[in-house]
Amino acid sequence: MKITAAVLEKIGLPRPYAESHPLRLQEVELADPGPGELLIRVRAAGLCHSDLSVVDGNRVRPTPMVLGHEASGIVEAVGEGVTDIAVGDQVTTVFLPRCEECDQCATDGKLPCGPGSRSNDAGLLPGDARRLHRGEEELFHHLGVSGFATHAVVNRQSVVPVDNDVPPEIAAVVGCAVLTGGGAVINAGRPSDGDTVLIVGLGGVGMAALLTAVSLEKGPVIGVDANPQKLARAVELGASAVYSPEELAEQGVTAAVVIEAAGHPRAFETAVAATAPGGVTVTVGLPSPDARSTIAPLGLTAQARTIVGSYLGSAVPARDIPVYLGLWREGKLPIEELISQRIGFEQINEGLDELAEGRAVRQVVLFDD
Repeated sequence: MKITAAVLEKIGLPRPYAESHPLRLQEVELADPGPGELLIRVRAAGLCHSDLSVVDGNRVRPTPMVLGHEASGIVEAVGEGVTDIAVGDQVTTVFLPRCEECDQCATDGKLPCGPGSRSNDAGLLPGDARRLHRGEEELFHHLGVSGFATHAVVNRQSVVPVDNDVPPEIAAVVGCAVLTGGGAVINAGRPSDGDTVLIVGLGGVGMAALLTAVSLEKGPVIGVDANPQKLARAVELGASAVYSPEELAEQGVTAAVVIEAAGHPRAFETAVAATAPGGVTVTVGLPSPDARSTIAPLGLTAQARTIVGSYLGSAVPARDIPVYLGLWREGKLPIEELISQRIGFEQINEGLDELAEGRAVRQVVLFDD
């Protein structure tokens, strides 16, 4: 079938992206779903730093590629062997397929799926499949999803069904921002009653971590960011206190659980320094592969601090997404507050500029139904 998709031809084009247009809306061909796959009509797709990191070259991926990994849609066709999802169901996509058979999948979310990671790195669907074409040219898939498109073919491993009454933008954001930020708190940080939780970096993932920490009602929640507007927003969403990184260091503020969600080496250093003796630093941000930080090892040894890596919030999506949506239904986790702007498909490059400038929390492309 013919679809419209945002194709990345070349990595590293200059900003502003509204002028260089790294993502170009093009008509491409999408093949029918194969065994274990399904076709979805995309209704909403979030703009995430994982998309931006491919555009700016911090995460090198094969091109030409259809970007987008945080999406929701309605199932329009199912391939052979898909028996638990039907045409008409709504699904949210997750950017890390889980085979549920490898040793990594047996770690209850601690480690990413081995085969899923390999197919993601290669720009393929699980099983080394490609379903996107432009004439005779095959296009690469982004993180098993390629959600910046009117339709997508994805593997069953890359989706979680959600009730059809969940708004499409909520269904999209829960599959990456909430799963990653919330999981960094619940699955990796695991605050106890009375613990202070501190979040460094208040983008989509960081703000999701803050909302989740507030919903747990364990103790005070502190937000840290260089952007005053994001600090003000964090207070509106329930933060007990907010600081710039400089203010945090000057005042010597520490917390039992610190979430680093900025994906920058200086932010990681800030997070480690703000971790109280006996506390845990959870790093969930994705810096450039060649980024390096400097910390004092003695501070870990002498004060029993722990550093934990958390990819995709150490999540098992099929288990965790219903939990977050349950909290949302109860009014405890206002996921809609993460969405700073709803934009049209044709505004996607301008949205990348907003993301790169640090002005956006979570922008969502809404597709016409």
